This record gives sequence, C-alpha cells and structure tokens, in this order.
Amino acid sequence: MQCAVAVASSPVFSPSRVSSVFCKSSVSSPDLRKLNLLRSPPPLTPSSSLSLPASPRLHKQEIVHKEFQEGLSVAPTTASKRKRPAKLSIPMVPACCFAVDSPARVERLDEVEVEGEGYSVYCKRGRRAAMEDRYSADVDLGGDSKQAFFGVFDGHGGAKAADFAAKNITKNVMAEVTKKGDEGIEVAIKNGYLATDAEFLKEDVSGGSCCVTALIREGELHVSNAGDCRAVMSRGGIAEALTSDHRPSREDEMDRIQTLGGYVDRCRGVWRIQGSLAVSRGIGDRNLKQWVTAEPETKSLKIKPECEFLILASDGLWDKVTNQEAVDVVRPLCIGVDKPEPFSACKNLARLAIRRGSTDDISVMVIQLGHFLS
Repeated sequence: MQCAVAVASSPVFSPSRVSSVFCKSSVSSPDLRKLNLLRSPPPLTPSSSLSLPASPRLHKQEIVHKEFQEGLSVAPTTASKRKRPAKLSIPMVPACCFAVDSPARVERLDEVEVEGEGYSVYCKRGRRAAMEDRYSADVDLGGDSKQAFFGVFDGHGGAKAADFAAKNITKNVMAEVTKKGDEGIEVAIKNGYLATDAEFLKEDVSGGSCCVTALIREGELHVSNAGDCRAVMSRGGIAEALTSDHRPSREDEMDRIQTLGGYVDRCRGVWRIQGSLAVSRGIGDRNLKQWVTAEPETKSLKIKPECEFLILASDGLWDKVTNQEAVDVVRPLCIGVDKPEPFSACKNLARLAIRRGSTDDISVMVIQLGHFLS
C-alpha cells in the first residue's frame, strides 16, 4: 500500500509554509485564502478598516459569508490598529514520527535442492503463498557414518510446526534411543515424537505438521509416521509401503476419534475431524489435540542387499503418484548405473505430480540404503 507522508523537511511542511498558512491573513493561493476565512474571524474594532462594500445592515457573520462566496480577501489596511491573535508556535516534529511501518518483505521459498551423502532432497512450493513443507537430514550421528536420521514434514495452518519438528525431532528421538537402547527403539521413537509435540505446544502457536522419519542404525531401518506423509521402499524394484497414512477415513482412526468423543464427517469429498482437519495424527494442532495424537506408528526391518532405496515424501506427491510409479521413476536413475542421480529422480517425481495437477507443496527425499550398509 502506498501512502504519502508529509515530513518536516519537505516543502509541504517547511517552517516558512507553516508560518504562511497559520499566521498571515493575506495569502496568494485562493484555496488557502478560503481556509483562512473558514476560521473564526478576528474581533472587529471601530478602528478596523475593511475593504468591503458598504452595507450597514449586514451582520459581520453575513459579511464573512458573502466574502467567502465571492472569493474576496479580508485584509487589513496598513493603517489598521487591529490587535492580532498571538502567533502560533508549531513545533517541528522529527520526520521519523510520521513514518509508517511498511510490512516486512516476505521471502518466498519456491524450491529446495539438496544433495548429501547417501540422500537427495527436492521440495517445490505449491499454490500457497509460502512453502509449508520442511525436511531434516542428520548423518554421521554419534560419529558413526552408518547411522542417520531423516525426515519429511508437511505443515498445515502455516509452517511453524513443520519447522519446529524438523529442527527438534532428531535430538529428541536420539536422546530417547540413548536411554532405551536397541531393545526399546520403537518406544524411544514414540517418546521422541511425543516430546517434540509437547515442546511445540508450549510455543503457543497454531498449526500442525504431518511427519515421516527414518532412523538407520546398526544396519536396521526404523520408519515412523504421524499423518499422511509416506515412506516407500524399493525391494528389488517392487514398491513396498512402510507406512500407512493416518486419515480420519481409516476405520481404526475413525473408531479412536469417536471413542474419544469426537466426530468424523465428509466435507466436499474429504473426511475430516470435527469438520476441520483431514489428517488424524501429527505434531501440533492444539485446538484438536484431544483427537489428533502425535504418537507414530513404526516399522523396523533389517537392511538387506535387495533393499535398494527409500522414498520419503509429502502427500503433494502421493496424491498424484502411486507407490510403484514412484519406484519406477527413481530406479533407472539410481540402480545399475555407474553414476546414480538421486536428485534428478526426486525432481522428476515432483514434476510428474505437478503435470498430473498437484497444487500442494511437494517434498521428495530419496535415500540410498546401500550407502549405510557396512
């Protein structure tokens, strides 16, 4: 929004103009002359000499009105002895007091392109004003090059929950893994998710985030999710979904919500909790926290040679591309080639979803599982 501001140094608000507008009774501009006439006229004295048509029957208010109509000037002669009102003293205010704070320019993040050791990421903003997807990639955990933690986070109602989860979930999960050890790793991951959720709720901000994460540790893969981000693995070229989307339409999720006193209904073809949220698990969502849990579901497996790569992606991809299609796009660029191109595979998947009409944010991560085998 543009606005014009009069500042102390401008010609419109200079000391000379201030004096001429408010102190002198004779001005050159007809508009300013009219402005003077609108003010209460000074008291008339017998010695006042006005250049007005003689008319003893006119009341002085009528004279002023007539002068305004005719555009006449009320100016005393040089012989006038009329006492003028005291000169107005208008302090010069610093220009900064007139400044209007303009909204900060919002940087729109349209794309994210990352190529790391054993993984690649591509994120593409959809039609929202700002991208709400985030990702995390932590390799060499504890100084072990074969230990890593990855995640894709799909925010809703803003990016704050996704951003918070991406920055905090790794340390929370790994802190619990250190305490529980390998025997209780699924419980450790669950506690890490719940701790992240509790910390975010203390921030007292709105919004939520779906999550899908992968912990690679001692040759094992532990994949967890809360929401509709999904993990799909290629096992010898065959797509294997390692997570199940948490949506209110899922029978067990609907039963859980209704048992807790909530309801699920269909709104414009989409099943929603309390007529609002289209996912049933995730970080945040304080207004629906009674029914939206951050507790993840986790699947663990031993990484074998036929376990080729893992795709973690937000629903911006999965709503338009099937599990097997995704594997078929990635595999020719990553398996059986001299120079794997996982980043190109990520980008090709996002482009395929966009061509098919996806307008959501799309985040795709491809993890080369063989890189983490001893």
